[in-house]
Amino acid sequence: MDLTTRFTELINEKYSFKGEYFVIGGAMLKGEALPGVQVKIPLKTMNRHGLIAGATGTGKTKTLQVIAEGLSKASVPVLLMDIKGDLSGIAAPGSTNDFILDRMGKIGLSYNPSSYPVEFLTISHEKGVRMRSTVTEFGPILMAKILGLNDTQEGVMSMIFKYCDDNHYPLLDLKDLIKVIQYISNEGKEEIEKDYGKISTTSTGTILRKIIELQQQGADLFFGEPSFDTDDLMRISDDGRGIINVLRVIDMQKNPKLFSTFMLGLLAELYSTLPEEGDMDKPKLVIFIDEAHLVFQEATKALLNQIETVIKLIRSKGVGIFFCTQNPQDVPASVLSQLGLKVQHALRAFTAADRKTIKLAAQNYPETEFYNVEETLTQLGTGEAFITALNEKGIPTPLVHTMLVAPESRMDVLTEEEISAITNSSRLVKKYQNTIDRESAYEILHQKMERMGTEVVQQKTSSRSAKKEQSTLEKVLDHSITKQMGRTAANIITRSLLGALGLTGSSSRKKK
Repeated sequence: MDLTTRFTELINEKYSFKGEYFVIGGAMLKGEALPGVQVKIPLKTMNRHGLIAGATGTGKTKTLQVIAEGLSKASVPVLLMDIKGDLSGIAAPGSTNDFILDRMGKIGLSYNPSSYPVEFLTISHEKGVRMRSTVTEFGPILMAKILGLNDTQEGVMSMIFKYCDDNHYPLLDLKDLIKVIQYISNEGKEEIEKDYGKISTTSTGTILRKIIELQQQGADLFFGEPSFDTDDLMRISDDGRGIINVLRVIDMQKNPKLFSTFMLGLLAELYSTLPEEGDMDKPKLVIFIDEAHLVFQEATKALLNQIETVIKLIRSKGVGIFFCTQNPQDVPASVLSQLGLKVQHALRAFTAADRKTIKLAAQNYPETEFYNVEETLTQLGTGEAFITALNEKGIPTPLVHTMLVAPESRMDVLTEEEISAITNSSRLVKKYQNTIDRESAYEILHQKMERMGTEVVQQKTSSRSAKKEQSTLEKVLDHSITKQMGRTAANIITRSLLGALGLTGSSSRKKK
């Protein structure tokens, strides 16, 4: 049996699944597509996470678009992080040309341009459904990890949350948290130390500085009410397709700390609210994080551990997470080992460091007799990739050089007018557009501090008024000269009386 026949039989066997699947492309060998040999992705293991990697211009974003389309058609909702601003086109139909028709013909599929149901989201000033979360929902431990606090400072943060819970001071936004820290560092220091123990002003000062740093990256827009309901990410359109939520975070490259804060908060919220599902025929939600290095580059060791833990556990809730990045090494090894589907586009070898990266990348994939992986990684064409997935039993499928299908939606961005038309007709935009600023810790403590200030002023005023104002006569009589004159007059009167009685001092001494 020749190499091509063995390869064809292997791919047809290992990429055949009993449950639902979608076709991601056609198998290639020796640089040529093999007619009718299709590479399929089983929906059952899409909650086992994945990686889309490759150099700039190799087609990563289009691959992400293709997978999102396949999931949507299978009634699986999707969340896309659109950091470069080039994913909005999924809301409009694509256009046909000879190149696309030729490619799809080689794969054995027809091309049907189609738009997909899209909801635009935002955590900044972009148009779309505003996503928010309260400080209370983050909790002290997660907030401490995001701020990069040490163990002592984390303990102080936990004490702050406990104090606010006990006294019914809602922590909704960052100004609430800042006001509490200011209060317990000054006016309320005795109060909190009496019930909760001593707090170092050094610790509270450090926490305050780190919160202000987070504010400078635009976090005030994210923390507040109304809080976003994660159920709104898992909606199905009227025609039965999963809604593709496109989070427009074009300005997040300048604010990586805010982006990692949002992502970790979202994953923690999904994990805490979704029920355990075990093995499902298809996931409830799949999240794609483009430019994934932004999540990890600002992360502390504690934060990385938290991310690793959430990724391990969240798949049992029916949620899959896909990281899209230029270099597989951008993703920590502990996270990379959790990723089932791997789509590796071409890597470029311009330097010794690049060659080392390619060698490491090649070692991340199953061994194969059909390709020289390290060499082929530098020769993959645009829209081609090495793919390995997990079958329905969780076993990795053979590595296959794949010609990827073309997206059915537009491979370009929408105009501002098109985006406005979608957001203006959105029910969720109306639900979340108005900020709610109800009474919370800031207002309660501000009023309390004002009352305390008023009481201090009143006490001082009462103390001054208690001292009776002296009259002019009293002031004269109280003067030292007046007192001396009084003593002199008293002596003269006394001596006169004694003289009249014949009791002068000299006669008294003579009688003795």
